[in-house]
Amino acid sequence: MPLKGSGPARMREIDRYDGGVGWMAHPDERMQRASHAVVGESGGVWVLDPVGADGLDDLLAEYGEVAGVAVLLDRHKRDAAAVARRHDVSVYVPEWMDGVAPKLDAPVERVHADLGDSGFGVHELIDTPLWQEAALYGEHDGTLVVPEALGTAEYFLASGESLGVHPALRLKPPRSLRRFAPERLLVGHGEGVLTDAASAISKALKGSRRRAPKLYAETIRSMLFG
Repeated sequence: MPLKGSGPARMREIDRYDGGVGWMAHPDERMQRASHAVVGESGGVWVLDPVGADGLDDLLAEYGEVAGVAVLLDRHKRDAAAVARRHDVSVYVPEWMDGVAPKLDAPVERVHADLGDSGFGVHELIDTPLWQEAALYGEHDGTLVVPEALGTAEYFLASGESLGVHPALRLKPPRSLRRFAPERLLVGHGEGVLTDAASAISKALKGSRRRAPKLYAETIRSMLFG
């Protein structure tokens, strides 16, 4: 299945709630790339790590006028620039995230701690030469966005799990996520956790290392035997 592609695609809506919505532009691909739009505390729609799709602008319009686009993972430039240009807004990038802004063909604003006037805070989650990731948290509506460290796509999950730590982080999970107590969790790969998210995150982090061998074995078995 395609891993890239900025062109129009048939999307599947996910994660709808009063303050936001998500979509998968290519729902049949293995990576299950998920994008989201959240409503700011004072209004305005903030589009997060978007992959373009047919009907996207109509979906965003249900929630209001687009105020900005944000890239929360260095590998998630996706269609951020195209969406920003179409709505005449900037792409917001954490100030400590290297190598992203020069590759965006759109106006860029660097983010220190707050995503504009959205009421969402931007929190450094991972900052290494190979991986730079920010989490987004809105205290006003209890929404936490984790673009890569956690996911619900199949390759994140050992048997019996509904939320898992990324395979590459299993042995050193991002325990700083425990400082949040969200009502809902939105992830960059797979559908979100819309109820009891804090408990789901705690369970995923607690069992990350213990269940890592099972996940790796299941992944190898899947690769070998389909």
